[in-house]
Amino acid sequence: MKLTGLIAAPHTPCNADYSLNLEAVDHQAAHLANAGVTGVFVGGTTGECHSFSTLERIELINRWGEVAKSHELVNIAHVGNNNLPDAQALTKAAEESGADAIGAMAPTFFKPASATELIDWFALITEAAPELPFYFYDIPGMTGVSVDTAEFLKQGRQRLPTLVGVKFTNPDQELLKECMQVEGGTFDILFGTDEKLLEGLRMGCRGAVGSSYNIAACIYHRIIKFFHEEDFKTAEEYQAQSVQFIDILYKYGYLSATKQVLKMIGIECGFARPPLPNLDEKESAHLERELEEIGFFEWIK
Repeated sequence: MKLTGLIAAPHTPCNADYSLNLEAVDHQAAHLANAGVTGVFVGGTTGECHSFSTLERIELINRWGEVAKSHELVNIAHVGNNNLPDAQALTKAAEESGADAIGAMAPTFFKPASATELIDWFALITEAAPELPFYFYDIPGMTGVSVDTAEFLKQGRQRLPTLVGVKFTNPDQELLKECMQVEGGTFDILFGTDEKLLEGLRMGCRGAVGSSYNIAACIYHRIIKFFHEEDFKTAEEYQAQSVQFIDILYKYGYLSATKQVLKMIGIECGFARPPLPNLDEKESAHLERELEEIGFFEWIK
């Protein structure tokens, strides 16, 4: 299994009382399909996975299982959890929903200390769906788990029969190079840092998972287009646009700000669930003004 193009990490939509708003998912999927993304990575960091109960996450997986097919989106369900029964339940739900693959980040409280220990953990999770392709979601900045990902792939080939690759949201570019070379490049390494997509393309990644593809997929399509045309100067100019608007989003609190931008472009996902803070009306107006000043809303037309 090797994916190409942009895979959006969709936000989990909430009602005003922070309850799950499954009715919004079809609108999200239609928006992403119209934006030309390849697929979705559901219920990961952007989806605020650890802020939702296992039952809510299963409901979200089931809903995306329905709408992803109708919009012809590849569907990867994130099933990472801090306890085994819930992780297995999420995995089983992903299989039953018709997901194309699953992914999982490392547990974030009792942390595996090595690639071997992490493989032991994932072996128990993936046996709940022994035919479903599996991606390790490597995001040490959030999980606090840093392993030798290349070694993980080497060992994983023997002990994780469904392992197909890594969602690489890891700042270690040398490690990325090593991962790309394991077994002659047979694993699917999905690049996971939006503001450095051009670097990922130069290193050989052909698929990328990102949160800002929800609001600005067209910018990244242009980066990919000009990269393949070897017009690197123009590709760098579009990558600079990405850096510029992402810097503004981080200034206001990335996830909460991105949900507000979605609202500005007509995709209602509600607010981020606490403990994440949300923008008030004044902050949201300031955010919109800053994005207007750099030309963001013109860029995404």
